[in-house]
Amino acid sequence: MPQSQFGTIEVFEDFLGFDPDKSWATGQFNVGNVFVTSVNEGSIENTVDEPGGIVAFTSDTGDNDNVAIFAGPFKAADGPLVMEARFKYSNVDCAIFVGWTETLAVDTPVMPAEFATATMTYNGTGSIAGFNYDVDGTTDDFRAVFADAGAALTGNGAAANGTRANATLTADNWFIARVEVDPNGAARAYFGDQTSAPMKLIASCTGGLSTSTVFFPCLMLENRSGNARVLEVDYFYAKGY
Repeated sequence: MPQSQFGTIEVFEDFLGFDPDKSWATGQFNVGNVFVTSVNEGSIENTVDEPGGIVAFTSDTGDNDNVAIFAGPFKAADGPLVMEARFKYSNVDCAIFVGWTETLAVDTPVMPAEFATATMTYNGTGSIAGFNYDVDGTTDDFRAVFADAGAALTGNGAAANGTRANATLTADNWFIARVEVDPNGAARAYFGDQTSAPMKLIASCTGGLSTSTVFFPCLMLENRSGNARVLEVDYFYAKGY
């Protein structure tokens, strides 16, 4: 098979150099090098009181309204995948997913994993590797999650109801998530916040993720009450082959 210097594919959006100040209706659109979609409309605004290029995505006001930032698709069988994002939320009353998901409806996106009381539910019909935060849980935290075909992958730190990152959960606090998927279906999830630098390996799975199908790197916020919520994003990165 012919080889080329362009075998590596990457997307990196640092939100520098443009002012997206706008509202959006439902449907998919671009912000720089990434796609955005949502349930119901919202708005986008530059954050001008912090350096480095930050964009605030504000959801609509209904319960379970959301916004999803994504790119791709990428295929793990072609080479290892990595995605990383730095972000924060305006209020802890929300849910977050960040990582890789095989299932992503670009017209009405659904959280790949949701946590309520003490149980993680995997909504994605394909493979999932990433982090979930959900205020519907009894104990709030970011949790590393791995699943395939709606069933959790466990072992080597991975747990059916997620593995806690023990993050400091404060509104307007920066978080960084990095999720890697190997060609053999293994994956690792790293997490850090302003009180735990550098990032730490939270959990991994030794296999079980689908590698022959495609994945989307995704960062998603969803309301958990009838209030608009803001997802501020510093950067979004993904790499594949």
